[in-house]
Amino acid sequence: MKKSIRLVGVGGIAIAATALLAGQAQASPEQHSAPVFVQTDNLAGNTIVAYDRAGDGSLHQAGTYATGGKGGALTGAVVDFLASQGSLAYDRANGLLYAVNAGSNTVTVFTVHGDRLTRHQVIGSGGAFPVSIAVRDNVLYVLNARDGGSVQGYLRLGDTLVQVPARHRPLGLDPTTTPEFTNTPGQVTFTPDGHKLVVTTKANGNDIDVFAVNRAGGLSAQPVVNTDPGQVPFAATFDAGGHLVVSEAANAVATFTVNTDGTLTLVDREATGQAATCWIVRSGSNFYASNAGSSPATTTAATAPWPRSAPPARTPAPSTRQSPPTAATCTCRPAPTASSTRSASAATDRSPGSARSPSPEPSAAKASSPADLAHIPARPIDSALDGPDRFGASCTGCCVRGLPNSSP
Repeated sequence: MKKSIRLVGVGGIAIAATALLAGQAQASPEQHSAPVFVQTDNLAGNTIVAYDRAGDGSLHQAGTYATGGKGGALTGAVVDFLASQGSLAYDRANGLLYAVNAGSNTVTVFTVHGDRLTRHQVIGSGGAFPVSIAVRDNVLYVLNARDGGSVQGYLRLGDTLVQVPARHRPLGLDPTTTPEFTNTPGQVTFTPDGHKLVVTTKANGNDIDVFAVNRAGGLSAQPVVNTDPGQVPFAATFDAGGHLVVSEAANAVATFTVNTDGTLTLVDREATGQAATCWIVRSGSNFYASNAGSSPATTTAATAPWPRSAPPARTPAPSTRQSPPTAATCTCRPAPTASSTRSASAATDRSPGSARSPSPEPSAAKASSPADLAHIPARPIDSALDGPDRFGASCTGCCVRGLPNSSP
């Protein structure tokens, strides 16, 4: 089966935003639509900037809110210091906004009141350098990028997150591979039915990890590791049929069926014709991809699919990779079995069973911070959101930030 993807290319700078009232009717240019929240990822002190969005797409700043933590920068990162997608997530049902503080290893919880935010909680991320958040009902997972990568689970009780030590899962990636920004995991996201949790690993294995999620929101002891050889799976969203749509930094967008056993079956892969296709977001039947290595060029609507190849359907072979020892807070985790573990692989040898050596954590780059965005758009992002002047000079490195659960 082939699944056609409709894409709109977004080169260089790409903009997306958190629209809190995505279901409302179209507003006139004079009326204000859903507010927009932008994360600055400032190394000296992370903040969320709130904007009112008019019916014509123009933005008007409404306030700035400190997260109580610091932004961070992965070594080698220039366009996107977090090198991830989903670092700002909106829980529409409960009126909560979640933001990572990569430089402080924390997550901030805000309560949302229109275009105003109230900081409610700052809690540890359960690992080093948090970069992405997935939220569904009262369950939340944070993806930590450093020290081989990990996911940490939380329960939401009212407006408060409670960390669950038993829901910590190391990813077992090689922390010594360089450059750091391309060899740390890119995103964590739930499947639309909530039965799986998906993690992209970028160039560190070229894998898409799929954890099973039980009824209580807990994870399987180990993920199914689906290899995506040479494609550098960076970010992900889902189409209306529940297919996984992945932006690949090797300059393509791929669609997969997520099988019940956690394996993935390739349905289609389309070349973008751009450079470094890293971020992707869905709006209705359209998908917007951002290309970090291409010159700025933004289109507001998709009028035709990209030219695409038609590869035969295949199921990426699950690989194995040994997880590192768990932290003391995770000793209740079931011991992995030979059939469920992944074996370590060095940066130059991805064959199963090859050993990994621990390495000191790479230091963060010293650079100014780009803006970080998350969004649930009511309509396609338009040119009114494009360009550094719209958010100020700090937005010259803005990246697409698709909410993990924005798809129906």
